Order: sequence, then structure tokens, then C-alpha cells
Amino acid sequence: MRSRRICVIGLGLTAGCALKGDVRRVELQVAALRAERARADSAHAAEVDSVRALLAAVEAKLAAQQAYLVQFRGDTKTDLLAVQQQLVTIQELTGQSQQRLTELRSRLEAQARQPVPPVDTAAGAAAPGAPAGPPGPGAAPGPDQMYDLSLQQFRRGSLATARLGFREFLRLYPGDERAADALFYVGETFAADAPDSAAAVYQQVVKSYPNSPRAPSALYKLGLLAERRGDKAAARTYYARVVAGYPRSDEANLARDKLQRLGR
Repeated sequence: MRSRRICVIGLGLTAGCALKGDVRRVELQVAALRAERARADSAHAAEVDSVRALLAAVEAKLAAQQAYLVQFRGDTKTDLLAVQQQLVTIQELTGQSQQRLTELRSRLEAQARQPVPPVDTAAGAAAPGAPAGPPGPGAAPGPDQMYDLSLQQFRRGSLATARLGFREFLRLYPGDERAADALFYVGETFAADAPDSAAAVYQQVVKSYPNSPRAPSALYKLGLLAERRGDKAAARTYYARVVAGYPRSDEANLARDKLQRLGR
């Protein structure tokens, strides 16, 4: 009887130990699940924070772009207004220049087929410092107007009209201080399509105005034309004349480079 009680007590103790062990395992599993859940929640919270930060950055960037677009539209409108005003001004100036050009062209058409007039600097030149004058009062536009209109046409690419204007300028005002420039521009109007005519005019510039800044320019142009037609000997001669006669000119530096490339 006593032994039976002992067995029963032993069984009870064993069952109690087993139950406690199961409870402990369950507790450990629950703690592990809670820890895993906490880690998952923490990772999820971090992802949410990252997404929120990204959205905030995108919103800030969109706001900056919106502000830029607003400013750009305002600047564009301002620029368009400025351009429109400039166009109106240019149209007005063009209309005035076209009217003057029409008047000038009517006087120049009679000179269209005449060769470049020889410039007699001794007979036609005015006294130093005195302005050149036309043959008769009211016979043609003044020298400033005629020269400026001719130069405008040259810069626009209207070479034939510019050539007529410069020729008439030389005929009426051979003693003007811009005569060398005008003759040089006549040569420039021929340079692309009639190099032989251009060369003849450049030669006349050098002969008639040897002390003008256009003289080294004309000599250098003669060298370029000689190179274009394959005459290297003539090109070297012209470049050497630039260096020897006008060593301080801008063209002299260019001519030295040309001589080095061509070989002396």
C-alpha cells in the first residue's frame, strides 16, 4: 500500500514536470514569435519611413519644377515681348533703309556695267582734314549715307548692289578717307565668283593707297587668291610683301604662318 502511494506520487511529479516543460516550450515559442513579429514590424516601419521620405523628396522636386516652369513662362513671355519690339524696330529701320536704297539704286543703275574707276588721289583728293564733296549740290546722297548704305548691302549679301554703291562713292568722293575701304570692298564683292576681277581691284588698292591699312589686307587677299589657283610662287611673293612692307599689321602674322606652310 505504501509502495503504491509512492508510485502515484512519482507519477504525479513526473506528469507535473512534463507539463511545466511543455509550458516552458510554449512560452519560448511565443517569445520567439513575438520577437520575429517585432522585427517584422520594425522592418515594415523602416520601409514605410523610406517610402514617406521618397514621396517627400518627389513632392519637393515637383514643387521646385513647378516653380521653375512658372518662372520660365514669365521669362519667355518677357523675351517674346522684347523680340516683338525688336522686330518692329527692325522692320521700321529696314523700311527706311529700303527707301534710301531705292533712291540710291536709281542713281547707280547707269553705272552698273562700267569698270572700277581709276582713283586719282593727287587730283581728286581734298586738302588734309577737309571733307570731300560731290561735283554739284544735290547731285547724289552725301558720302556718309552712300557709304553706309553700300556697306549695309555688302553685309546682307547683296554684293552687286554694294558694288554699285561703292563704285559711285569712289567716283563722287575720291578724296574721302574711306576711299581705300570702299575700293577694298569692291574687290570683296568679286572674290567669291570672279577672282580675277577681285585680284585686279586688290592690286589697285595697293597701288593707290599704299599707306592705308587696307593695303596689307589687299596683298594678303592676293596671296590667298594665288593659292586658290595653285600658284604657290605668286602666293609666297604676296605674303613676303606683306611681311616686308607691313611687319606690324595683323596680316603680317597671318602671312608668316602662310610662308612657313608653303616653304620659303
